[in-house]
Amino acid sequence: MEENQGKEEKKIRVYMDGCFDMMHYGHCNALRQARSLGDELVVGVVSDAEIIANKGPPVTPLHERMIMVKAVKWVDEKASRYKQIKRTEGVSSTDIVGRMLLCTRERSISDNHNHSSLQRQFSHGHSPKFEDRGSVTRAGTRVSHFLPTSRRIVQFSNGKGPGPDARIVYIDGAFDLFHAGHVEILRVARGLGDFLLVGIHNDQTVSAKRGVHRPIMNLHERSLSVLACRYVDEVIIGAPSEVSKDMITTFNISLVAHGTVAENIEYEKELCNPYSVPISMGIFKVLESPLDITTTTIIRRIVANHEAYQKRNEKKTESEKRYYEDKTYVSGD
Repeated sequence: MEENQGKEEKKIRVYMDGCFDMMHYGHCNALRQARSLGDELVVGVVSDAEIIANKGPPVTPLHERMIMVKAVKWVDEKASRYKQIKRTEGVSSTDIVGRMLLCTRERSISDNHNHSSLQRQFSHGHSPKFEDRGSVTRAGTRVSHFLPTSRRIVQFSNGKGPGPDARIVYIDGAFDLFHAGHVEILRVARGLGDFLLVGIHNDQTVSAKRGVHRPIMNLHERSLSVLACRYVDEVIIGAPSEVSKDMITTFNISLVAHGTVAENIEYEKELCNPYSVPISMGIFKVLESPLDITTTTIIRRIVANHEAYQKRNEKKTESEKRYYEDKTYVSGD
């Protein structure tokens, strides 16, 4: 009898840590790559105090960052050997904060950094939307190009459809700046059925309702962030704002859900209620949102600490600039 017979093969446990502030699909892809190196992925999340000491105030506090990390489908534990993984091009937390700072810069100068006026820009959009997302701005903030590929979407996808008798729950929205509030309402929605289908509204739909500076993240970026969530089974990229009878039939939807905390909480007052069909069919349900957080909440945090984040981004710009100037091809996923 061989010595190792009957013994369980030792698992390879991979450890990765980070701030995971304003968590985005780049973070998720790094975790996916790390998980592919072994059998289990343990993730350490840096404390608020440590971030403040080294970078300045975090946008999202520790308890929200923990919710975000736990929700990533490739994470096994939250809490050595080292292997470099490939950077996900086109995004960073510095980049995302930079996008918001770009939207506020013009009026912040004329309004002497008045917080309420900065906030209004995200609601109404008083200046042209910044489109050159592949250059360094005059203020030094680099806003990157995101180049979506079908392979990346496949990597993030579960690759499985619903079973023949599955109870399919549908929930839709912009899911911009994917945050802990999104994660928690998706968790609740998933608990109501066997398969969670999430509709991601296109950029034009979001801009029409939220102002020209929204969404901060484009459609494919938002779709990847949602796909990385362990509670989500499938997404509709560019879902219509109105849930139609044909759509319900096509996807065999059993229940349409909407949270009590959302950017669009007055949908009943709209000229055309986007949920009128599922309401008439008796398959619409309003869910109590576990957290009182919206995308506007995240934007307000940036606005409230505008100068601090501006300084932080200026410091980080040099390292970002060096990366792009010295960038060479790196194989990997």
